[in-house]
Amino acid sequence: MFTSNRRNAPKNVTSFFLILNFVHMKILVLGSGGREHALVWKLAQSAHTETIFAAPGNPGMKKVMTQSGPVITIPLDLSDFESIGKAVLGHGINLLVVGPEEPLVKGLRDYFESVPALRAVTIVGPGKEGARLEGSKDFAKRFMERHDIPTAAYRTFNAGEYEAACLFLNTLKPPYVLKADGLAAGKGVLIPLTLQQATQDLKELMGGKFGKAGEKVVIEEYLTGIEVSVFVLTDGKNYKILPEAKDYKRIGEHDTGPNTGGMGAVSPVVFADAPFMKKVEERIILPTIRGLAAEGIDYRGFIFFGLMNCQGDPFVIEYNVRMGDPETEAVMLRLGGDLAMACLSLGTQSLDSVPLSAGNMAAVTVVCVSGGYPDTYKKGYPISGLENMTGVTAFHMGTTDQSGLVTAGGRVLALSALGADPEEARRIVYSQIHRVSFNGIYYRNDIGLDLIEYGKG
Repeated sequence: MFTSNRRNAPKNVTSFFLILNFVHMKILVLGSGGREHALVWKLAQSAHTETIFAAPGNPGMKKVMTQSGPVITIPLDLSDFESIGKAVLGHGINLLVVGPEEPLVKGLRDYFESVPALRAVTIVGPGKEGARLEGSKDFAKRFMERHDIPTAAYRTFNAGEYEAACLFLNTLKPPYVLKADGLAAGKGVLIPLTLQQATQDLKELMGGKFGKAGEKVVIEEYLTGIEVSVFVLTDGKNYKILPEAKDYKRIGEHDTGPNTGGMGAVSPVVFADAPFMKKVEERIILPTIRGLAAEGIDYRGFIFFGLMNCQGDPFVIEYNVRMGDPETEAVMLRLGGDLAMACLSLGTQSLDSVPLSAGNMAAVTVVCVSGGYPDTYKKGYPISGLENMTGVTAFHMGTTDQSGLVTAGGRVLALSALGADPEEARRIVYSQIHRVSFNGIYYRNDIGLDLIEYGKG
């Protein structure tokens, strides 16, 4: 039975709680961005969290306090599974939380399961087979077809099938959706507005623009609607629906300019009401979790459903096998309950016993980026003013310590605040954001405005 709630606790649930009475968790979080900072921030709030290590981490994480002191950052290459395993054993890690998708797609969980000394570690993240939901757009689309999960019509073409792909493009109406099959650092989705541009973009994709990621190309029907990100934590049997969010991908206000990794996020999303979320759960979440189990995929971790609300009906745009960024920076502020306990329960498939909730507050996140982003930008500029903000939590996305805090990426900071509603949360963030400064700082001033207007009718 697949459920987000169970009334009768099975024996493994009782055992889980007995264990928790004696366990003080040592947690390792993999990653260095705002998403991982937000996860560290939330995990540290558990009474069962003794110590958190972050690899490679960031300066902001070092200010997060646990029972034993501040979070400890350790320099690890996330592609070096053997070194990660040695760090886990050396530090006595109970719980491994994987932030980014790449280690999962490359089989980090599978490596841990192949090493007897590492099998007892609870990992938040699927094995290589489950990670194909994100690692291969074609696999994800075929999976949705097999389990009758609503998504856009599509066809997949190999790199040598350019002419056939062009013929398929001619059957569609603009705009067009072209996706590199594999991981492309978040840049593998193109939405050309004209057929001429689509054929040119297709040629570049198939010609190696994104390397091996473009050896297959998925061409999709364009869906018209409003996007929403829905997050689930699952132990393979049970699941918890986390607070939803809407992110803002374009660099310019009113959603103009090129795509980015995300310029802000809002949670809750006004149109994701009970009737809509019931459709999401019944048509998308349940079939996905049941489908994974039916195919013998032991999936334990986060599932990020990128959805489109098409006149009240949800369609899947994409799966991700981790939390989103910058959505996590808003979601974690709203999430009620013990996330560390919930994550640890994945090992015993007792997630149903751990209460998590969305709460009644709203969160808004605004991302501060380097001048020139998402194109060319410079690093190494001093950051000032973080200590002067009130009511705002600053999650570090691209910073480093060089005898002081400096910029180290395109997206630098995610400034997040809670309020009684999105309007109040937005007002808090924007009342404080001017206190933060670095050379070339840029941020959108309209994060959340569209949803506020939508809510007013």
